[in-house]
Amino acid sequence: MTRSSVRKMPVIFLATSAFLLCTPHARAQGQPEATYKMKCAACHAADGTGSEVGKKLGTHDFHSSQVQGESDADVTQIIAKGKNKMPAYEKSLKPDEIKGLVVTVFVVSYAALP
Repeated sequence: MTRSSVRKMPVIFLATSAFLLCTPHARAQGQPEATYKMKCAACHAADGTGSEVGKKLGTHDFHSSQVQGESDADVTQIIAKGKNKMPAYEKSLKPDEIKGLVVTVFVVSYAALP
């Protein structure tokens, strides 16, 4: 390798990184978290323990054994169809958005485990 090609490597690396970070896929990765904050956190709280409003409505703590025992399919069904006082989101969210929320629910629920 020549000296000039070695000097160009950081520039190429930075340009490639910038390009990859600006792709729709990279930007979309933050969408489930944003959707959770917009649609879920008001009742479930950011950490999944349930806000004061949510607790009054009967939300379940994501860290509870009941929620931990739910399958992906169970949580998908609950988000899509609603349950008890939780509204259904199948008409306002796309299937991929619901899948993203399922992952987010489990990430939130495992985040506080020892």
